[in-house]
Amino acid sequence: MAAGLLVMTLGLAVLNGCAMFGTNPKGSDLQRIELSSQYNAQQERFDNPDPGVIQTVEEVSMNWGDVWKWLVVKGERTPDEPMPQITPDMGAFAVASGGVKAIWFGHSSVLIRMAEQNILLDPVFSDRASPVPFTVGRFQEPVVDLKDLPEIDLIVISHDHYDHLDMDTVKAFRDRATRFIVPLGVGSHLKGWGIDESRITELDWWQSTQRGELEFVATPASHFSGRGMTNRNKTLWASWVIRSENESVYFSGDSGYGSHFKQIGDAYGPFDVAFIENGQYNIKWHSVHLLPDEAAQAYFDLRAEMFIPIHWAMFELSMHTWYQPGMEIYALAEQRGINLVTPMIGEMVDTDKPLPRMAWWRPWINPEVAEQVLAKQ
Repeated sequence: MAAGLLVMTLGLAVLNGCAMFGTNPKGSDLQRIELSSQYNAQQERFDNPDPGVIQTVEEVSMNWGDVWKWLVVKGERTPDEPMPQITPDMGAFAVASGGVKAIWFGHSSVLIRMAEQNILLDPVFSDRASPVPFTVGRFQEPVVDLKDLPEIDLIVISHDHYDHLDMDTVKAFRDRATRFIVPLGVGSHLKGWGIDESRITELDWWQSTQRGELEFVATPASHFSGRGMTNRNKTLWASWVIRSENESVYFSGDSGYGSHFKQIGDAYGPFDVAFIENGQYNIKWHSVHLLPDEAAQAYFDLRAEMFIPIHWAMFELSMHTWYQPGMEIYALAEQRGINLVTPMIGEMVDTDKPLPRMAWWRPWINPEVAEQVLAKQ
């Protein structure tokens, strides 16, 4: 569906400027990509372990009926009142802890603190996660301004889609010392937006880099990439493992379910906390986006001790109600004994002092929708 929308509105997007489409890898960047076992040299693109995933995504994403329905039929896909949020206390965030500290900003944007380093994951602080002016707007303003964040040591990106890689957010760090760790090819976008090459580390799956006491490992995901019609799957997508001697975090980015979750769990688990995609799903796209029951299974495959759902409650990218991801994973957690933590936007989580499970979205739930959804579980 995303590709269909992109085709239909490309003309309008061009009026918004071409820079946000990014830059295709070339020269030494492209040569490095061509050495990757994930790269299909014949088709000049990256592939998933199951090559058929890309073809399936292309076929279902061009369903114009779905695109029209998404644009016109609104339902309860956005909240009718502001969602609850907590302005984060950055002073408390900086205080040493025996665990991992995290603040979720909505969708997949997360700030974590480990080994005295501040790491931003897939930060999107712009008004929209789209090149098209009238689509994919935020449900509400960011709970904190970028300038009010603590000093950011590292920014980690999972892939180059607009709801995970935001040009204006990246540009806000052009004159700072912040370093970027990204999958193969994504650095070309960053350089095009003014980030010096010396501050960018690109990794292939299963490659790692050390920053102080922290190791960052790019791990597999089943997804796709591209910001325009000329760079479909030209950059790699990844999930991430971040670990120190005593702490470990998993960040899924976007991914369909597959054996890679168990591979990652076997290689690097258990994890203190796993940030797992749970939202903006559709049965047609389950090869590239987890359904709630698949997200629950991924938690067990990863051998995670805590599950914080991401990829929901900020941008409308699917047909389900905005609160359905929280409602579904909450019910599954109770059924399957998952240690689920669902913080409000801006609320700090400390794995050493975990929050009680709460369903802050409950006041919005339509009983008829809840009955239909939960009856399927």
